[in-house]
Amino acid sequence: MHATRQTTLKGSFSLSSKGLHTGLDLTVTFNPAPENFGYQIQRVDLEGQPIIKALAEKVVDTQRGTVLAQDDIKVSTVEHGLSALYAMGIDNCLIQVNGPEFPILDGSAILYVQKIIEVGIEEQEALKNYYVVRHKMELKDEETGSCITLLPDEEFSVTAMCSFESKFISSQFATLDDISKYPTDIAAARTFVFVRDILPLLELNLIKGGDLDNAIVIYERQVTQEQLDHLADVLKVPHMDATNIGYIQHRPLQWDNECTRHKLLDIIGDMALIGRPIKGRIVATKPGHTINNKFARLVRKDIRRNEIQAPTFDPNATPVLDNNQIKHILPHRYPMQLVDKIVSMEGNTIVGVKNVTANEPFFVGHFPTEPVMPGVLQLEAMAQVGGLLVLSQKEEPERWSTYFISIENVKFKQKVVPGDTLIFRVELIGPIRHGICTIHGYAFVGEKMVTEALLTAQIVKNK
Repeated sequence: MHATRQTTLKGSFSLSSKGLHTGLDLTVTFNPAPENFGYQIQRVDLEGQPIIKALAEKVVDTQRGTVLAQDDIKVSTVEHGLSALYAMGIDNCLIQVNGPEFPILDGSAILYVQKIIEVGIEEQEALKNYYVVRHKMELKDEETGSCITLLPDEEFSVTAMCSFESKFISSQFATLDDISKYPTDIAAARTFVFVRDILPLLELNLIKGGDLDNAIVIYERQVTQEQLDHLADVLKVPHMDATNIGYIQHRPLQWDNECTRHKLLDIIGDMALIGRPIKGRIVATKPGHTINNKFARLVRKDIRRNEIQAPTFDPNATPVLDNNQIKHILPHRYPMQLVDKIVSMEGNTIVGVKNVTANEPFFVGHFPTEPVMPGVLQLEAMAQVGGLLVLSQKEEPERWSTYFISIENVKFKQKVVPGDTLIFRVELIGPIRHGICTIHGYAFVGEKMVTEALLTAQIVKNK
């Protein structure tokens, strides 16, 4: 099972333009950030330069874009920048902005993508913390007909299907099956707006920064000549014939379904607020920021409920260490070798498997009529998996052994019985100093965590 490391930017970059809603001249700067930092947005124009974590529960408004807030500090129109970060595989980034919204740029994510490619991406030590979709999740809005479905899949992919209340623009769909195609197939898709939606906003003195350089404007329902003239003056374009239905734009459409491609871009930006990269397929019908955020919150709730997900492994795949290879590293033998194979080992994390059979010798007395694997042996198996992680880093691992020093924060959450397959996920906490190592271990049966513990051991050379 291949695990991928977290990433950040190799350097900082800035982009500037006006804000779509405020019309202010704004600059946003994307900076490298440490492991497990996630996305955080800093208002550098305010006293104390407050920071807002970019998470779904921080969203306070979705009417004209995604608006994040912490107390009374807000930042809006974040979805395009976050979409670019997420699609380009960036896990950690500090974003600084000098106003209440991100600059609108050209209404797409392409300039963000170009800058990310220009400064480069840096791999970090920590492993990515994927949200692995194990079962179907779905959210429907009966009133609007919107629906988002999340399905298990090996990689991340998105399909968007849009139905517009317009005779001029038909129903469309767009699919991104390979996230590596985001820069060419999705990033340049521009935001769009219908004239019928612009006019009420103009009356409220909103979208002060909107023009034909940062949006596709769709004129598909006739309005009065006076109304259209007013709109043309705002957009700084020549007056048009109010009977001439069509697109109002400087640049032609890049794709026939550019509007739906932009909806897909927005979905990715809103799903970035989950806080983890997803392994799963999203199918969205009539998506929008409101249902996107409701669904992201639903996933966040599932993450909090199952904060540590069980590792996945292919039982048919060749193990990293098989039973015989384990014997070359660990001194344990029957009946105390409690690890059957190692299926993943990368960086500071290892995943091992123990098949619990009815023939285990401890079941003879624990207990004859109700066999249960002793908790202390689960901890022993967990420690052996951790030992394989640290001893594998030695030149002659067979000449070393690990011994318990302490066991802390042990939790037994479910019985382990014959027929169960124990999957251990063990992570080395911090560097090994003076031969002392600390590991955090989790044991799972299926998707349920059964045991958790913090173990400290000493690595000693055999005499």
